Amino acid sequence: MLSTLTSKGQVTIPQALRQQLGLATGQAVEFALSSDATCIMLRPAPSARQSHKQGFGMVKVRGPHVAADWDAAQLMKP
Repeated sequence: MLSTLTSKGQVTIPQALRQQLGLATGQAVEFALSSDATCIMLRPAPSARQSHKQGFGMVKVRGPHVAADWDAAQLMKP
């Protein structure tokens, strides 16, 4: 299968490969270069929900985010 590199550095992944990899429109993908630089590997990237490294914001906090006795601005109020 062939694809052409555009002036913006973009390449279209052929439909057969997208289907085989289960890629959907807008899905993130990861690229890796083989150690001898002769092959580019492509795989679906884990979503933010699957990645433990991107857990920020997953816990919803009700009420004040900082206890009043820890908030310097609250301590300075008359």
